[in-house]
Amino acid sequence: MLQIIVIIKSYDTYRWQVFNSSVIYLSLSLGGCDGTNRKKVAEDLGKLRTQYPEKFVSEDMVFSNIHRGDRIFISTACSEPQYLVRSLVDYVSKHPKAFFDTEIFHIWTLGVAPYTDEKFKTNFRHNSFFVGENTREAVNNGIADYTPIFLSEIPELLRKGFVEVDVALIQLSPPDKNGYMSLGISVDIIKAAIEQASLVIAQVNTNMPRIHGDTFLHIRDIDYIIHHDEPLLEYEPLVDDRIAMRIGKYVSKIVQDGDTIQVGYGSMPNAILSHLDQKKHLGIHTELFGDGIVHLIKKGVIDNTQKPINRGKSVATFCMGNKETYEFVHDNPMIEFRPIDYTNNPITIAQIDNITAINSALQMDLTGQASAESIGSTFYSGIGGQADFMRGSVLAKKGKTILTLKSTAKGDTISRIVPFLEEGAGVTLNRGDIHYVVTEYGIAYIHGKNIRERAMDLIAIAHPKFRPWLIKEAKSKGLIYKDQAFIPGKRGEYPEDLEIYRTTSRGMKVVMRPVRISDEPMVKDFFYSLSDSSIYKRFISVRKHIPHERLQEFVIIDNTREKVILVTNGNKEKEIVYGIGQYGIDERSHSAEVALVVLDEYQNHGIGTVMLEYLTTLAKKQGLLGFTAEVLSNNQPMMHLFKSMGFHIQTKISEGVYELNMTF
Repeated sequence: MLQIIVIIKSYDTYRWQVFNSSVIYLSLSLGGCDGTNRKKVAEDLGKLRTQYPEKFVSEDMVFSNIHRGDRIFISTACSEPQYLVRSLVDYVSKHPKAFFDTEIFHIWTLGVAPYTDEKFKTNFRHNSFFVGENTREAVNNGIADYTPIFLSEIPELLRKGFVEVDVALIQLSPPDKNGYMSLGISVDIIKAAIEQASLVIAQVNTNMPRIHGDTFLHIRDIDYIIHHDEPLLEYEPLVDDRIAMRIGKYVSKIVQDGDTIQVGYGSMPNAILSHLDQKKHLGIHTELFGDGIVHLIKKGVIDNTQKPINRGKSVATFCMGNKETYEFVHDNPMIEFRPIDYTNNPITIAQIDNITAINSALQMDLTGQASAESIGSTFYSGIGGQADFMRGSVLAKKGKTILTLKSTAKGDTISRIVPFLEEGAGVTLNRGDIHYVVTEYGIAYIHGKNIRERAMDLIAIAHPKFRPWLIKEAKSKGLIYKDQAFIPGKRGEYPEDLEIYRTTSRGMKVVMRPVRISDEPMVKDFFYSLSDSSIYKRFISVRKHIPHERLQEFVIIDNTREKVILVTNGNKEKEIVYGIGQYGIDERSHSAEVALVVLDEYQNHGIGTVMLEYLTTLAKKQGLLGFTAEVLSNNQPMMHLFKSMGFHIQTKISEGVYELNMTF
């Protein structure tokens, strides 16, 4: 028979403590313990005491129902019933032989974890599905356990009895007029745990929000009712704002109007979400509901109008945030929390067109493997839900996956992008899970690319300090060309500030940007798409073969001495080069030799004009005096283009080639 026991204790006699942690804060939410609310809850519970007198017992009687070897489940993260956990440990302190070898498990704890103390090693053994800050040391010292698993699979694990549940410690909102109490800010695996537990000890807390969705338990299913109010845990991650903002800016280029987004756990999500405030009609289907989502809902950015399922609703499974976020989700019909085997189920996720999964990693290698759970053999967090969302999004129509990571760790002394994952690291995401990778140095699209291409893409967005090392290691391990050229330092860095958007005279919208070290495959495709006539006009020779060695001259650029500008469609997934323009500086005359070429099918679309205009602007900014060029005498369109720029042109012809000297 299912027994649910809820502990009540007077708020006035409760002493609460603030935890010394960089991410945990205690505060009152929802005004839960003001006089009016407290009085009403007391009256409601008084009626229940009269109606169900057998449901009220002492704490000692409650905890005396726990036996040696029992398995105790505790609610997740900010929903953790802190008072119950402390009371359980206090009970064991008073009755050290009450029970032994009791396993405590949960998804993740942010708050109270005294059961990991060495002095309780004979009473408790801790096991979690996600390693938190307060239990990380215990797990890595071998006095606590970590169970790696996709979070979407845990409810079924419980139902099948692979992980047994004897006791559950949970936290609930006060009952409404119909006798229903809400699980509040964490649903995740709690309902599955309750269904399997023979004893459920629940803390009714006036501060717990009442949240819509599959969150409710009825009062008549509860055997013992006790009330204790305390502040909910708040989560405020610390983050390097400068780096987070740069990453957020790049992510905002990938997220499109009408997308449904998922954002993972970590220090990055709120910074990323803050850059989406100019988007329209975004939807939410996520594991974690946080402060940044509330900000976008209030601004009208998130309205869930384009979602094919749960339209009009922001769907999540648990919440970690501040007081204002808890107040926002309280009794809000726009918000629904569902069990984790619904929210995180890849089959559910795959039904959502245009879903964009945004997650983060601790380390990524040049082949496309990423670890979000360990640093080498040191367990740091867990698989979590990101693999569920990344794989579901890959299956969805027009789904996208974005992996974000800061390029370095430990004060820029360690690169997070490495040749191969460290020995012992858990491969959270494999080489097929990831579409986009974003660091503070740019965006790499690696989906469908070979190892050489993705290695070069990832090196291009690594920290500049580590790019020479990555090039060297990638060469030695056969990941890239053995003769891959590279220009270290500032001279070889990608000048992102030179990216611009233009519309040609024929109405084509194009992106003009400097060439990257990773652009060689795309530049090769461009040249082999040119007709023999266009190649002859560009190179003044019948060039049939443009090998890797020659291509490197176009993509390995010293930006202080030359410029190579690509005109593209700007599509990160399938970028197409329409034209290439370049100039190389002649220091003796303080001018530059210029050349450009456009794909045959896009000639006479105004691309050459915008390209030459931009090259001219860049040359003038460098203080150059003009351009020189060689043009075949029968290449009248190119001659017309140069004349249209308003240059002062001196011309001489030799063997059918015009030699142009053009001053600005």
